[in-house]
Amino acid sequence: MDKIDFVMIWVDGADPEWVKEKNSYLSPGERGDNSEIRYRSWDNLQYWFRGIEKFAPWVNRIHFVTWGHLPPWLNKNSPKLNIVNHKDYIPAKYLPTFNANTIELNLHRIEGLSEHFVYFNDDMFITAPVTPEDFFRNGSPMDTYGLDCIYFAKKSAGFFNGNDIELINTHFNKNEIFRSKAKRKWFSLKNGMTRVVKTRLLNLWPWFPGIYYNHLPTNFLKSTFEKVWELEGETLDQTCTDKFRTKSNCNQWLMKFWQLCEGAALPRNKSIGRCFHIKDNIYDEMLASIETGRYKLICVNDTVGTRDFELQKQQVINAFEKLLPEKSGFEL
Repeated sequence: MDKIDFVMIWVDGADPEWVKEKNSYLSPGERGDNSEIRYRSWDNLQYWFRGIEKFAPWVNRIHFVTWGHLPPWLNKNSPKLNIVNHKDYIPAKYLPTFNANTIELNLHRIEGLSEHFVYFNDDMFITAPVTPEDFFRNGSPMDTYGLDCIYFAKKSAGFFNGNDIELINTHFNKNEIFRSKAKRKWFSLKNGMTRVVKTRLLNLWPWFPGIYYNHLPTNFLKSTFEKVWELEGETLDQTCTDKFRTKSNCNQWLMKFWQLCEGAALPRNKSIGRCFHIKDNIYDEMLASIETGRYKLICVNDTVGTRDFELQKQQVINAFEKLLPEKSGFEL
């Protein structure tokens, strides 16, 4: 079996030294995204580690990427843990950076990172037993295929998505892909009937109008990052030069889309996980899903619609505590 690493990026938005450095790069005309939800902490990181130890004990190594600060409870001597400072892998010309796109687009440079790795944001958790085959099968990443429309709105990631798709259409001919054997992957029912129907409708266009993405952990081949950097290094360099996220950026979805267009991924059952955007209409369902481990993978996504942050943060912690009450070996 191929070794599979997990990678997670984290920032302590309350660290005064980090805040001081970040603010020193802000200006009255700052065009980047510096909104509070990009950095505030839900204080539930320990449950990410507990979920891995309990539900994915087979993981090869965990690369924990940080600006330099660490949670006070973290056991730095845990044998599977590799603490990675931005300075350890991001080229110096991009540092310091407060742009998640820069941090993500350079992950392949982490020393010792395996060819097969799963990338997590700090709001993505494992809440039920998973196997290596849930993420990779016969060396191929598992993912969901599907055409989609790009959603543009204030504070959305639509602009990054659009920039990614521009590059995809530059390097891939959609009609050729859909005339090849790879077409079967795009229309596999494992992607879900909604995805298949939408793909059939959008297949009328000769180019990629957009590609479906779900806000869950993504399975990557390190070689995909290396290939895209070789082909589009100038474009990615422009993104990484921005200290904060800006509308002209690409992001790591480009690598995900690239793998799909190459046919490198295998279709995966959509029921493996769910992303909950924290809004009132789904909040109780989200808490229940955490407590019961209904899904293998779950995302607790902070949004501008979060009404009472401190109250909701404690409720999420309480739900995780019911599922994962015991400390892991990653905690002191």
